[in-house]
Amino acid sequence: MRRLLKPYLLAAGLTWGATFCPIHAVAQTVDAVTTTLLANARVTTALDAIKADDDRALKEQIRITEIPAPPFKERVRGNYILARFQELGFKDARIDAEGNVIALRKGTTGTPKLVISAHQDTVFPEGTDVTVKEKDGAYLAPGIGDDARGLAALLSLMQALNAQQITTVGDIMFVASVGEEELGNLRGVKALFRDNKDIDGFISIDGLGVTRIVNQGTGSHRYEMIFRGPGGHSFQEFGLPSATHALGRAIEKISELQTPSDPKTTFTVGTVSGGTSVNAIAAEARMAIDMRSNSTEELLKLEAKLLDLVNDAVVEENKRWGSDKITVEIKLIGDRPAGLVAEDSPLVQASARAVTVLTRAPRVTFAGSSTDSNLAMSLGIPAVTIGGGGQGGNWHSRNEWYKPVDAYMGPQNALLTMLVLTGMEGVTKPMLPTRH
Repeated sequence: MRRLLKPYLLAAGLTWGATFCPIHAVAQTVDAVTTTLLANARVTTALDAIKADDDRALKEQIRITEIPAPPFKERVRGNYILARFQELGFKDARIDAEGNVIALRKGTTGTPKLVISAHQDTVFPEGTDVTVKEKDGAYLAPGIGDDARGLAALLSLMQALNAQQITTVGDIMFVASVGEEELGNLRGVKALFRDNKDIDGFISIDGLGVTRIVNQGTGSHRYEMIFRGPGGHSFQEFGLPSATHALGRAIEKISELQTPSDPKTTFTVGTVSGGTSVNAIAAEARMAIDMRSNSTEELLKLEAKLLDLVNDAVVEENKRWGSDKITVEIKLIGDRPAGLVAEDSPLVQASARAVTVLTRAPRVTFAGSSTDSNLAMSLGIPAVTIGGGGQGGNWHSRNEWYKPVDAYMGPQNALLTMLVLTGMEGVTKPMLPTRH
């Protein structure tokens, strides 16, 4: 066991003080708990088992990738994940009404309750070729990193935990969620937190890099704008207002908006469609708009300005032609709340400590992003998103790629973080506060 323990303790001594200085009370306690856990033979054996499972986990990742999971159609992949949960010993695993696959691993006291999740869905529409191809050591396929890797890491973690018969103090709820991507609008985790009021902490495995910890949820509002008018022949009916012209006026106004760089606040007109033919005055035109910010206040400011500009564009198009026929229907199609978990939170400190110990990284990067963790953060529940391990790129494209470089560090990080937070029976007490 000394051979297994030495690199973990060496890394702890070299990096913790340099990364978090001065060490406050929470960090000191997390440090002590982590060191105690790494002196336990079952924990070190479980960490080594995850590393030894790396090749099998990659095969699992490829298998998951090749099961299509387009938006709102995750059921086939969900059925596979359910079967895998049950094969790993979670006989009571189930699929809830929204489509989330859930397995509960009871601890000795039932508190605290920690959720560890990865999302099933991809951004790619039904019919997309999801066959995995290998090229120069990389694996290429839509969704292979986002989030097939997260699901594979989740399964590897569950396997190691049961194989080593590790008993936690608190409960662990493993979740393969739905609706994280695109217009899914976090419907999976919204249902999860609606139906489970006793969750004390939340970890999402999404993305790859393990030294990047997402502790800030980037909020977003998405709108569909539908401009409507009378329509008509481009020559015979010339003089009628045009839905596409109104839309164009709106886009021109939106493009001139100024937003702060800190907190980062962004906008884009993502899609545009409309019109009937080249020689017709458009009766209808549509656009979809995405607005994001790390601040709820700034997001709402941007939203108010943008909506005013859209209505101004309608007024101007009608005025241009002396009409009142152009209207706009404004639909909110996406609402992701913003949130922030302080760096001195036990959950954030536990995940950062695990990273420095396992990877010997000189520092951890705290970041903001839009993930399933947004919902927990908005409810005041401590949450982070951590990487599943490996390297990759071209996210949300059909040539997304993945390389399994030190991929095992993803589930290792999740395991160690989880044990610090939930406690290990007879070894450590939970660091995650109970909310109720």
